[in-house]
Amino acid sequence: MGTKVAMRNLLPLLQKRFLSTSSSSTPTSSPLSTAPSSSFTVDFLINSCGLPSKSALSVSQKLQLDEKSIQKPQSVLEFLKAHGFKETHVVKLIEKRPDVLRRGVDTNLKPKFEFLIANGFVGKLLPELITSNPNVLERALESNMKPCFEYFKSILGSNDMIVAASKRCAVFLTYDWKSIIQPNVELLIKEGVPEERVVKMIVAQPRIIYQRRDRMVYAVNAVKNLGLEPKAPMFIYALRSILSMNEFTWKKKIEVMKSFGWTEEEILRAFKQYPFQLSSSEEKMRKSMDFLLNTIKMERQAIIACPKFLMYSTEKRLRPRYDVLKILKSKKLIEIGKKTNYLLTVSEKNFLENYVTKYADKVPGLLEVYRGTTKTER
Repeated sequence: MGTKVAMRNLLPLLQKRFLSTSSSSTPTSSPLSTAPSSSFTVDFLINSCGLPSKSALSVSQKLQLDEKSIQKPQSVLEFLKAHGFKETHVVKLIEKRPDVLRRGVDTNLKPKFEFLIANGFVGKLLPELITSNPNVLERALESNMKPCFEYFKSILGSNDMIVAASKRCAVFLTYDWKSIIQPNVELLIKEGVPEERVVKMIVAQPRIIYQRRDRMVYAVNAVKNLGLEPKAPMFIYALRSILSMNEFTWKKKIEVMKSFGWTEEEILRAFKQYPFQLSSSEEKMRKSMDFLLNTIKMERQAIIACPKFLMYSTEKRLRPRYDVLKILKSKKLIEIGKKTNYLLTVSEKNFLENYVTKYADKVPGLLEVYRGTTKTER
C-alpha cells in the first residue's frame, strides 16, 4: 500500500515531466487541457486496477478516463473480480485490452461470460482464457461464439474437449473456424483419416489444424508419398511432424541424419515408424546421435530399428542411466550384456526402482549421479 501512496505523490511530477517533453516536441498541443484527464487515468489504473506505474503511463496513452463517468470502469472491475479475476489477471487484461474498462457489463460482458461458464470455462479457467486471449471478448455472441462452439462440439463431442484444446492453444476459439479449420477437418476425413484420430490431433495439437488449405493439402500428399496411408496410426503423427517445419528445415534435418551415415531409405523408414524423430532441433539430433553412437557405442541399425532413442533427452535420460549402469557394472553388481539399449527405454519408475534405489546403500552417491547432481564416475 505504501508503494501505491508514494507513487500517487509522484504522479503529478511524472505527468508534468512527460507533458513538458511532449509540449517541447509538439508546440501546438495543449498540455493543460490533457493533464487532468491523463493524471486521473494513471491514478485510477495504478490504485484501482493494480497496474505498475510504467504500464499505467503506457496504457493512459491509449485510454483516457473521465472522473465524471468513472462508474462504468468501476463496474467492470467489480464484475471481473466477482468472476474470479485476481489482480494479476486484471492487470494483464487491461495491458492487452485497455478498452475493456469501457465495456458495458450487462450488455456486453455478462452475456459472454455466462455463455463461456455454461460451456465449461468455470473457476480459474475463465480468467485464464480471457487474459490469454482477450479476442474472445471481441467476438459477437450470436453470430460468432455460439456457432463456433456448436461446430467444435459436433467434431470434438463435448465441452470438456473444447476446454482442453483451448488450454493448449489460447487462440483456439477465435481462429477462423469456418474458412480454415472446417475445410481442413473435412479434407482429412475425406482422405480416410479416422475421425477419432482427427479429434485426438485437434485436442493434442490445435495449431496443426490452423494451416492454410494449400499447406494442408501439400502435407497430406507428402505423407502419402512416403508410403503412409491415411488410415495408418502413424499418419496423423507424420502429418504433424511435416506441418511443424518448412521444406528447408526438413532438408537440413535429413542432412544431419546423413552426416551420421544414414541413407535416405533408412531415414524415411525410421520416420514412418516414429515421425517425431525429425521434430527435434538439429542440435538435439546431433547431440543424441553423438552420444548414442560414440559414448554408448550403440549400433546404427539399433537406432534405425528404434528411432525413439533420438527423442530422449541426453542430459535428463540417456546420460544419467548410462552412468548408473556403468557404475553398477564396474562394481560387478549387475551383468548388462546386450541389455543397455533396452534399459534406456524402460519406464522411469522401473529404472529407478531396479537400478538406483535397489543399490543406493551399496553405492553411496548413486542417486546423486542419477539426478545429475554430481559427476562421480563420469
